[in-house]
Amino acid sequence: MSEFFRRPPFVGKAPGTQESYALDYRLFFTFLWRSGLTWDRATAEDLEGWEDWRLRAEANDAPIGGAKWGRELAALRMLYDWATARGYVAVSPVRLRSVRRRDGAMGEVPELAPADVRTSDVKWLTPRAWRLWRDVGLRGMLPDGMEDPAWRGRNDGRDAAFASLLYGSGLRRREAGTLLASELPPLSDQRFYAARLATAAAKRAGRHFYVSHASLREVSDYRLTTRALAVRRAQEAGVYERLGGVRVIEEVTRRGEVRWSASGGRTGRVGLNELDDRQRLRLFVRGPQGLEPAMLWLTESGLPRRYRGWSNLFARANRRCKALGLELFATPHMARHSFALRMVVSLHYAMDRRMGLSPDQRRHYEEIYGGVWSMVKDLLGHRSEETTRAIYLEPVRGLQLESLLMGREDSETTELLALIAERTGLVLDVPGAVA
Repeated sequence: MSEFFRRPPFVGKAPGTQESYALDYRLFFTFLWRSGLTWDRATAEDLEGWEDWRLRAEANDAPIGGAKWGRELAALRMLYDWATARGYVAVSPVRLRSVRRRDGAMGEVPELAPADVRTSDVKWLTPRAWRLWRDVGLRGMLPDGMEDPAWRGRNDGRDAAFASLLYGSGLRRREAGTLLASELPPLSDQRFYAARLATAAAKRAGRHFYVSHASLREVSDYRLTTRALAVRRAQEAGVYERLGGVRVIEEVTRRGEVRWSASGGRTGRVGLNELDDRQRLRLFVRGPQGLEPAMLWLTESGLPRRYRGWSNLFARANRRCKALGLELFATPHMARHSFALRMVVSLHYAMDRRMGLSPDQRRHYEEIYGGVWSMVKDLLGHRSEETTRAIYLEPVRGLQLESLLMGREDSETTELLALIAERTGLVLDVPGAVA
């Protein structure tokens, strides 16, 4: 297994995928161990038993769905394909069957591949539903818009800013959670701002992303208030001087090379594109009052916050909303999906209405600049346009979008999203709330 973890195809996966796969292996190996087996002695019947336990066994208090099983099966197939190719196992426990793909070509899929995976297993929120969830769940407001006197949140400015960044940029939790403060542009009067995501921070490859003015304003407010206060307290307490392994950024060259110094006179350099989340935790800059972390998101004690903790924040906000009678919930990925759905609708709206394009003119425009799906694919960093369509076509399917967009002259994107929410049930909305 140590060899497997050091070599392709495992090392070619994104860090988050590697960690998820490693957990999948641990669970399956534990299941085998309880039967007196090691991973290299597993049979197809053992895998069938594991599949039954994960999905259907009455004794399992937390069965999983088809989508998660599909991912676990992909992890196991990758391991056993590698092991059989190198002779570590004689026969893979992952049996395959031949299928015909959409393009007519033949391919192989696992016999235990789930049949209940929906084309899209995500939810979306309209802008007004998102604002209500954020204000109640993260800012301590009551559903009626009044302040909750029982609220004891200390980092609501930071937490709301992070959530707004996801909703206003489409970044993944890991991508937004590992940003350096210098990687976001300064606030001005633009509607959207362009920024660059480093390769090591992205899921697959570095890319440009765009963040809305409202989201960037919240982040800027956090930097000037909550973050600045946490840094100041840590500096006064000498927290940063006592840390080991600190690397102070001395210069970032035009070519994106970070030159750093450390205690004992050590110096080094690394490409900004190559800085992963663990390296970023060690980076500091010299501010007006002394050293401070280079990372954007900090804990209350002034130390860099690890990105995985943000999911717990969303879970707490969901519990608060539920306790107050709100049928709203959100996850980091729902914020990303909601951004993308807004972009799909907004781009269709802009091309069909605001630009006044005829069908022929639109085809010509798309030949030059690319279609709506291609644009959203690039915004999200998807590998293929098919992935984007598979996820975001579902809520607009059957709505006859072109005729929908030719409605009232004063129709806005928010109203279109509300209509999609009403007709499909796939998008969370709050009818009657202020848009």
